[in-house]
Amino acid sequence: QVQLVESGGGLVQAGGSLRLSCAASGSIFRINVMGWYRQAPGKQRELVAIMGSGGSTNYANSVKGRFTISRDNAKNTVYLQMNSVKPEDTAVYYCRLQYATGDYWGQGTQVTVSS
Repeated sequence: QVQLVESGGGLVQAGGSLRLSCAASGSIFRINVMGWYRQAPGKQRELVAIMGSGGSTNYANSVKGRFTISRDNAKNTVYLQMNSVKPEDTAVYYCRLQYATGDYWGQGTQVTVSS
């Protein structure tokens, strides 16, 4: 049984910073992709940033240059450093772990950016 536990969400002013963490536990295939998605009210869930276990990354255009994804493979943990946040970054942020035979989501953490 794989579990993902997110932390670090909250309320932040526009222009500020926030760091999200997601720790995975359980039986995890070492070759995998971990990352972050978000869903704003009334909108579809969208990719924010993902990172492979080998270090490759992919970012949404809207966050390039502001957000940085990183991971600690030894701890099965992925991070999202969010800088220069904007009100449009307000959403529930979900952690996701994918590999050949598994696809898991965290429960989500709320990020609210005030203007």
